[in-house]
Formats: sequence, C-alpha cells, structure tokens
Amino acid sequence: MIKPLDCLVIGPGPAGLTAAIYLARFHLSIAVVDAGNSRAAQIPRTLNHAGYPGGIPGRDLLKLMREQAESFAVHVEMELIERLERTQEGFIAHGENRAWSTRTILLSTGVVNNRPQMAPDVHDAALQRGLLRYCPICDGYEVTDKRVGVLGTRSHGFKEAIFLRMYTRDVTLIATDGEHDLSDEERRQLRAAEVMLVDGPCAPLRMENEQMLVATPLGELRFDSVYPALGSVIRSELATAIGADGTDDGCLAYTSDAFNCSGSDPA
Repeated sequence: MIKPLDCLVIGPGPAGLTAAIYLARFHLSIAVVDAGNSRAAQIPRTLNHAGYPGGIPGRDLLKLMREQAESFAVHVEMELIERLERTQEGFIAHGENRAWSTRTILLSTGVVNNRPQMAPDVHDAALQRGLLRYCPICDGYEVTDKRVGVLGTRSHGFKEAIFLRMYTRDVTLIATDGEHDLSDEERRQLRAAEVMLVDGPCAPLRMENEQMLVATPLGELRFDSVYPALGSVIRSELATAIGADGTDDGCLAYTSDAFNCSGSDPA
C-alpha cells in the first residue's frame, strides 16, 4: 500500500511553492499539484520580488521556485484537482487523471480576477505590455505620474482609485455599467483627491499607440494604464465542498485554533 503524503499543496504559485519548500525541509513528503493557471505566470516582469534587481518575469520566477522545491524532493505535477474526499488517514485528492492520498492539504488556489469587457487576445497583449494591470499594491509604482483609469464603482472602485492617487495626480474612476454607485462620503473624498468621475457604460477596451482606450458617454478616453476594480472569484470550492465554512464572498472561515475542516489549511 502506498504511504500517504504528509501534505499535498494545491496551487503552484509563489505562496504554494514557498510553503512546499519549507515543509520539505522539515523532512516531510510533499507534492504540489499545478493546474497551469497561476496568476503569477501572467506577470510580464515583477519588480518587487526581493533578490532580482531589474525584475523577473513571472514565468521565470515560478520556474526557479519549482526547481528549488524539486531540489528538496518535492514532486510538482500538472493536474487539475476536481474534488477532495475525507478518509480515516486524511484526504484523497481526485484529479482528472489520477488521485493522491495525503494526511493534510494546503490550499493555495488563489483568486480569479473579474475581467473587463474586451477581446481575450487584446486583454493578454495589454497585460504583457503593462497597459492593463490588476494589482496596484504590486505595480502601482510603475504608473507614477502617468494617466491612470480605474474601472469600477462602489467601495471597491473607490478604494482602488484613492490608493492609486498616491502614485499619480491623474486618476479617473469609470463606472462600467452606468451611473456610479457611490456614497456621499466616497464622492466627497474622491473630489478632495481630484479623482475624475465618469459614468458608464464602457464599450470594449482597445489598445492604440501604447495606450488603453476606453469608450464612454463622454467620448473615448486614453490612459497609460487601466486597473479593473471589478472584484474577483475566490477559489475555495474544494474546501467548502468537504464542509469548510465559507463567507458569502467565498473566503474561508478561520479560527484562532485551526482551520475548521480538520487536516486542511488555507495558504
């Protein structure tokens, strides 16, 4: 009978691979399952990862981290985990083509960004050229003193526009579907920060001459970079399917003692 793993890490991004490296160095048997959809792979060049002056492309960073994990006998395998099964020993993780028996599971499945309305090929090209960005904490520095558009409204759009205002004076918050849905206090703060408000709807985004063009009722607006602030989908369905408590937006409930689905832990 095959001995169960000590831990199966589901999710091959920087968080999951870092966890795998640490766990393997405790002389534990570790495997990482990679479904091939890490958000880090979409980063054209990350400039805020310590140890890489001049930055490093996301795919190269993941490759180096996988090699480091494998140097400690971590097995990284391409597979999509479809469901988890509780057993007396721990869990069985069922993939499309095989299954893993493991005492514990570490979920590092991350989130999926809600994309703006635009052609998929244009989206991917804009992302690689830095014209479309999703993480102002990661790369807000790169839009310093540039013209920036934020797509969204309500608290999510408001907070992202205010945050980006620390990098540039030229920030426009555009509602995607119609009129802005903002409180009086949010509008007051946006006016004080000199953030321009534009109601939607927005036509599909397009690129032209190293700029993003956003069609609005006021006409077509040009930006050096656009940040969609449209929320995201949290990949927690594997945990909730086996009884983990989750919030309405998909976050997993966590207690001071342990994750309340014994034997699994969110990264």
